[in-house]
Amino acid sequence: MKRILAITVLTLVLVAGGGSLLMQRSAPDLAGGDIVLPGAANAQEATTEQQAAAAVQEMVLGNPDATVEVVEYASYTCPHCASFHAGAYKDLKANYIDTGKIRFVYREVYFDRYGLWASLVARCEPAKFFGITDLVYSEQQSWARAGSDAAVADALRRIGRRAGMADDKLEACLTDRATAQGLVAWFQSNVERDGISSTPSFLIDGQLHSNMTYSEMSGLIDDALN
Repeated sequence: MKRILAITVLTLVLVAGGGSLLMQRSAPDLAGGDIVLPGAANAQEATTEQQAAAAVQEMVLGNPDATVEVVEYASYTCPHCASFHAGAYKDLKANYIDTGKIRFVYREVYFDRYGLWASLVARCEPAKFFGITDLVYSEQQSWARAGSDAAVADALRRIGRRAGMADDKLEACLTDRATAQGLVAWFQSNVERDGISSTPSFLIDGQLHSNMTYSEMSGLIDDALN
């Protein structure tokens, strides 16, 4: 089932001791709010949400000069997104991204705190982003359902370590209020601007599409290329 995004008000709390974010509302909706880091004196401060969002790096693969751009909007906790990355994405990468036919952009959507935590780990070392993203999706059933907040955070740390990140680096990323605030503001701006209401969603040559098969996607890309 597609997960519909509803932007509601909530507060995010980042706990430095455990290196994890805690959402004060249990609903899977996420919107802007204050991010509090009690006891984390070394946490970075975000001056404004706009400045923090502007600092978020776009994650891009393929040909930067390609005439056709494909943007994927996805949530790390969305099962349909995991299925897309296990199947159709591999064909998309082999046939269109690696061959330089398209510019591919990946943008995160946050339904819940765990998706945000996964982004903080994946973006901790940008050069490893897509490799960590592959691990996060392939192991989604394990880490996203680990149980407690602490168990989920520990599972994500293990993924980061497997990607070669040191513990101190991971903790710095998981307790970085500026980055967390920026990602939330960036996500809100993106989904409001592009009209994203479910994941995965795709902008293909500027046109919005919902989840689809690889054959449907390749047909749309070929039409745009031609």
